[in-house]
Amino acid sequence: QVQLVESGGGLVQAGDSLRLSCAASGRTFSNYAMGWFRQAPGKEREFVAAISWNGGRSAYADSVKGRFAISRDNAKNTVFLQMNSLKPEDTAVYYCARARSVTLTIMIASYDYWGQGTQVTVSS
Repeated sequence: QVQLVESGGGLVQAGDSLRLSCAASGRTFSNYAMGWFRQAPGKEREFVAAISWNGGRSAYADSVKGRFAISRDNAKNTVFLQMNSLKPEDTAVYYCARARSVTLTIMIASYDYWGQGTQVTVSS
């Protein structure tokens, strides 16, 4: 069974930075692409960023491009989301997810394991 545990969320002011981490259990972490998604109150869960199995490729939602950066450390079974220049509209619960394959994907349906989420609140 795969477990994903997010950490690093919190309450910050607009313009601040946060770094989210997602620790994964299991011995085959490097065999899968990983992604970050978020869900704001009253809204559907949306794609934020994804990274291929070896970190060679990444993809971002237009709303975070240039401000967020996804990375991974396969030796530590961990994926990160560096969030800079945070805005109030970035406020949401952020979820880490494991894709069904090595292939980078932005489609929610292509992810089969999810963490419990970490709250990020950005005040204006």
